[in-house]
Amino acid sequence: MNTISPMQPFTCAAVSVPQASTAGEIAHRLPTPREASVKDHASWTWLTVVLYALAMAWVESAVVFYLRSLIDRLVPFQPNPLPFAGGFGFAEIVREVATMVMLLAVGWLAGRTWRSRLAYALLAFGVWDIAYYLWLVPLTGWPLSLTDWDILFLIPLPWWGPVWAPVSIAVLLILFGALVARNDTPENPLWPGKTSLVAAFAGIMLSLYVFMADAIHLLAHGGNTAQLRDLLPQWFNWPLFLVALGLLAMPVVEVIRRVWISGAIARNQHCGRHSPEFNCAP
Repeated sequence: MNTISPMQPFTCAAVSVPQASTAGEIAHRLPTPREASVKDHASWTWLTVVLYALAMAWVESAVVFYLRSLIDRLVPFQPNPLPFAGGFGFAEIVREVATMVMLLAVGWLAGRTWRSRLAYALLAFGVWDIAYYLWLVPLTGWPLSLTDWDILFLIPLPWWGPVWAPVSIAVLLILFGALVARNDTPENPLWPGKTSLVAAFAGIMLSLYVFMADAIHLLAHGGNTAQLRDLLPQWFNWPLFLVALGLLAMPVVEVIRRVWISGAIARNQHCGRHSPEFNCAP
């Protein structure tokens, strides 16, 4: 048992640190002054990207409000959900592509490495997706709950799912994007390993299948474009989606773990420098 003198004005408690298990975790140590300055700059960049995503979400919500008002589909889940209306369909598909370009562009401008650029894009995507539904509520009175069905995307086929499904993915994107964008530097990279990336890819493919399952089934049985436009799903395969969500969460968990290990090591190194009588190294 260690006894600390009451005359000592400051004490330093030991921190239990797990041993780094990969070369990447060993390299992710105490930041240098230059890296600390970079992280401070990243905080302001992070806020700027979030504000951009919030503003972009309002524009998106307003456009959807206009379009759905013109075709009388403020609530998307109803008969004939995608009525033919001139060139709206083509314009909507191009708008979706343009939205992805805008999100990737802000990530490219905000980041310093390819990892942080992608992380900022994912952060913007997650904030934009959640804020889009938040802004729709005062504009349209919809969605009424997280279980309401929505047409999520039209490329390459209509995606259908309850609001909670894309929102749950958006939460993972925000967590991953914020952590990597805040902590990644050229000297001290932060990125998940191959196993987590493969799991995330499998989760992406699985979630895409769940969102487009009804459309895929219709086309596989000889359905045509008109039937695809009238398609209304009856059941969301939430057990399979939860499996996909678990796979998508693996890179997030790994990044959280690595950031925590790095912080604990930094605290121990700081403790050792300021309390020579107490060795708190792992």
